[in-house]
Amino acid sequence: MKKTVFTLRPEFHNLIKKTLPEILKIFPTPFFLYTENGIRRDCQALFGAFSGIPGYRNFYAVKASNNPTVLETVRSEGCGFDCSSVSEVLLAERTGAAREDIFFSSNNTSEREFKVAFAGGYVFNFDDLSLLSDMPGTPEIACCRFNPGPLARTDGNFVGKPEDAKYGLMSSQALNFFRVMIDQGVKRFMLHTMICSNERDYTKLVLTAKMMLDVTTLLSEKLDIRFEAINIGGGFGIPYNPETDQALDLEALGSEVTDLFLKFEKKHGWMPKLFTENGRYLAGHNGVLVTRAINFKNTYRDYVGVDAQTFSSVPRPFIYGAHHEITVLGKENWSKDRTYDVVGSLCENADKFAEQRKLPEILRGDILLIHNAGAHCYAMSGNYNGRTRPAEIMIFSDGSFGLIRRAQTEEDLFREMVFPEKIQRLSPQ
Repeated sequence: MKKTVFTLRPEFHNLIKKTLPEILKIFPTPFFLYTENGIRRDCQALFGAFSGIPGYRNFYAVKASNNPTVLETVRSEGCGFDCSSVSEVLLAERTGAAREDIFFSSNNTSEREFKVAFAGGYVFNFDDLSLLSDMPGTPEIACCRFNPGPLARTDGNFVGKPEDAKYGLMSSQALNFFRVMIDQGVKRFMLHTMICSNERDYTKLVLTAKMMLDVTTLLSEKLDIRFEAINIGGGFGIPYNPETDQALDLEALGSEVTDLFLKFEKKHGWMPKLFTENGRYLAGHNGVLVTRAINFKNTYRDYVGVDAQTFSSVPRPFIYGAHHEITVLGKENWSKDRTYDVVGSLCENADKFAEQRKLPEILRGDILLIHNAGAHCYAMSGNYNGRTRPAEIMIFSDGSFGLIRRAQTEEDLFREMVFPEKIQRLSPQ
């Protein structure tokens, strides 16, 4: 019998039904709605799964959701931060993160990013051997991003073949990187990889950990060093489509990876710490987009128009046709006997939250919940067509709720523009 897969957990669904009427009295749709309890529970489950590996830590991928309240929530549960830009580093710092709480995993690294990383003393995840001469100093911890190429035993979603990825160093390059770091007097070493994305088959993540332990063994023996930690990246997946997706077996993953590390320790007499950098797994299914049906159109298809747009809120369907489940609030038990395209108002035909989706009959004013909107949604959204981003609201653990980011206005968009009458024309020298 197939195990039931939830893209909107019952406890979050019930919390929404209880709290949303009060929220709607204050805040107009559309808006994102998050649950603090859900984020905390998933943090605790993640740390619990790897509790048998001393020093395990997750470095939350800020790119998943950069809201300061979300960042503070995961930090208070023990997470550090995986940052890919200066602004993400600054956000992490503003939550109180210390220097070794931050992994700075840039690529195509600019001079400014090097300066910020080295000035702050963060763990800089080196990505390009040709940039060694651009480093403004010697890091305290030498860490590089390893691209296994054909060594990879996984074929995770969206990342594709490691050989085609712009990230990381090949085996020979990683070896040379650490040799240079040793020559410069570095005493602390870490190794990182990231080859899976939204992976729900736990066995592939186990194989990633095994591969990294094998590479660690090889590098340790060739260089006569010990690695303080290995980071197997993020990519722990969540189900988006309950008909086709399985849920990640976190318990089995934790058990088998822990067993690999303990066997490594028994064989070598030492064991690196395990780091991960999951963002989606903690935030993704703990958020929904709340939007309202406002228009209907019947041509070759039946269309439901909502008051949100994909690209300014949940852009994944717009960008790469991703599936997000939809609940029509109050009609959960109705027969799904209608077929709709659920659309926004962008001047783009790809502006569809769902295409030819079976749903209950939708009437003007109905509230729709777009599932799995807690990660890679607001953070990936934009202002195409001059559309503004929605507000973000958190339901806190004590049952209260509050605005954690206001909705954008048109004036926000205009504020960055220099209108013709304000231009200061400069003459070339």
